[in-house]
Amino acid sequence: MLIRESTTPDRHLAREIVSFTRRSARRYKRSRGSWGDRFVDAYSWGLGIAVSLTIAASFVLALRNEIADRASTGSSIVKAQWLVLPAPVLWTAVTYAILLVVANLARKLGPITVGGAEGTWWLSLPVDRRPMVLPHFLRKAVLTGVALAVVYLPFSIVTAVDRDIPEHFLASGTFGAAGVIAVALAAFQQIGLPGPGLGKMISLPVLLACAVLPGIAGGPWLAVLVGVAAVVLLAVVGTHAGEVRGEELIRGGAVTGHTGASLFMMDSNEVLRALGSGRKTVDGGRAAGFFARPTGSPFRALIRADVVAFLRLNPPVVRSLLWLLASIAVLLVEGGLPEFAQLAIIVIAGCATASGMGNVARKTALILELDALLPLHPALVRTSRTLMPCLAMAAWMTVLSGILVLLGASDPALIGVGALAGVGMGAGTLRSATKAAPDWSAPPVDTPFGPVPRAQLGSLMRGLDVTILAMVPLLVGLYLGYTPWAVGMVQALFSAGIVMVAVLSKPKRA
Repeated sequence: MLIRESTTPDRHLAREIVSFTRRSARRYKRSRGSWGDRFVDAYSWGLGIAVSLTIAASFVLALRNEIADRASTGSSIVKAQWLVLPAPVLWTAVTYAILLVVANLARKLGPITVGGAEGTWWLSLPVDRRPMVLPHFLRKAVLTGVALAVVYLPFSIVTAVDRDIPEHFLASGTFGAAGVIAVALAAFQQIGLPGPGLGKMISLPVLLACAVLPGIAGGPWLAVLVGVAAVVLLAVVGTHAGEVRGEELIRGGAVTGHTGASLFMMDSNEVLRALGSGRKTVDGGRAAGFFARPTGSPFRALIRADVVAFLRLNPPVVRSLLWLLASIAVLLVEGGLPEFAQLAIIVIAGCATASGMGNVARKTALILELDALLPLHPALVRTSRTLMPCLAMAAWMTVLSGILVLLGASDPALIGVGALAGVGMGAGTLRSATKAAPDWSAPPVDTPFGPVPRAQLGSLMRGLDVTILAMVPLLVGLYLGYTPWAVGMVQALFSAGIVMVAVLSKPKRA
């Protein structure tokens, strides 16, 4: 039951229900552990965070000094830049992309949600929902802003070497407030105040303005301005927080719980399934005529089914194009990045794009027994699963290699190497989709650097290892500036070997 106009007694009753639930939850958690366990957990977390921050700080400072000491166009993959992208434009685009990702994730995860137990009896009570959902939403928005401010600080240190320390902190605070605005805009879309389509259209220019502000050295008034705007938006959202529909609250809570549990168990396949659970599919009317045509063999029928499933599950075309533009932009930035950073970004873009092409394999890997019922050899079934990812990644890598050749990074032979690399990367998506969840019951292995969870890391790296391996000859050709015939031969062997491993190896239960 949705209550839009609530009285003061109802609001007090709702607050009492919330406080009682949280007191009971805290009491139950305290009864399940001791102060010694909490101290050990706090010490372990603190030590791990301190070590991670130390490593990150040393890496950031080394990268900052490397960028600051470089010449304008020296030591880049593209030897002769005929097009130079101003560095502030690239960093603003990266900031804008991060804000769009935050807003998109906030929309998928809620941001106004209730948990499973809360949705069972809170939503059925005839009381105001706002006291039930507002504190959690405000906590989520504030934590998001703080996390983004912490993340933006090393980014500002690396990209703006001419700033002093106070300016870096002001830019980080501005970006953190911009992240709160992104979460608030996602909450507006969830409530439905500006309308489903109008909300997205409004959020795009607003987030673009928020992405430009952290790069402007205008003193503390910019941070204050963005902070005031964030507080105002949170206040407006707070007055309408009780108007979110019950099914939307439960959906956001389910997605949030699924994603959080998958992250805790470090299961990348489940994270992608959770975030893509609400993705809409296209109309299957056109596919009906395609299915009505006769097939000559079960293998052709399976290939046709996998092709239609790949198209109906909406392959991430826009995301793939954005990663393609990001790979090219880092090569054209004014001043240039170090060669290892340029190659690393190309690898990250390739792995991210390949991961999005494994939707069919990830969904079919949930019930592997169905593939065993098909009147085909298991190798033929896995070949059909890898067909569309291999073709899609071969096309993506061909376009990327062609652009690199036009920019003068290598000779035209790199295009063929890129196409072969895409085939291996597409086969890696099947290996990644059929990997088993990490088994945390296996003990870690003692090493000179401390205990290492080797079994869990092996499970997490399954699929990603061959995807990176498929790109190694291409990266060698980019580093050399030309493509020897040996690089093409090695690339063909690598891609063929990866396809054979993905097709012939027995998949594990995902």
